Amino acid sequence: MKRHWSVLIVVVAGITGIATSLFGLSKTLQVRPTTPTLLTEATINEIRGLYKQLIDAENRHDIAAVRSFVWISPNTLFVAKTATAAEGNWAGFWGTDVVLNHLDDLYKAGPFKIEPDYDKEKIVALNHDVAETYVPVSITVAYAGQKPVPKPFLMILEWVRTPEGWRMATDVALPIPPAPHE
Repeated sequence: MKRHWSVLIVVVAGITGIATSLFGLSKTLQVRPTTPTLLTEATINEIRGLYKQLIDAENRHDIAAVRSFVWISPNTLFVAKTATAAEGNWAGFWGTDVVLNHLDDLYKAGPFKIEPDYDKEKIVALNHDVAETYVPVSITVAYAGQKPVPKPFLMILEWVRTPEGWRMATDVALPIPPAPHE
């Protein structure tokens, strides 16, 4: 179990590094609590609406609709469970088609549902063209032999502004471990 969390910590650290290199974030970027947001309220509401539409499409298992929200890039990333433990149990799936194929496999495996806690949703700008959505969710999935019961996750999405509008570049759902028994 400790190894599992170590791997997830490495993945999150890697994603942070990837975001830094992919989106040209400077090491000298300083975030101050008093710094005004880089996104307008209208843009934040737009991203909030896109996230809800994406989740609705995923819950319908509508891969064509999901495709319309995904960044068309070899750098698109989805971190998720693999089909077998031999594949590493959790992995990064890279590239638009690979991400969409893995999502489609999740949908076809049986029950699949994401239930976000929209009251706790947080959207922040990483720069003018990159934003992050953070939402606690409950995910029910039967993929790779999982029991399809709701489990808590933290869903972290990164969005990039493209000529076609905001698109999801990264989707990471971190499982929340049960509270330790003392």
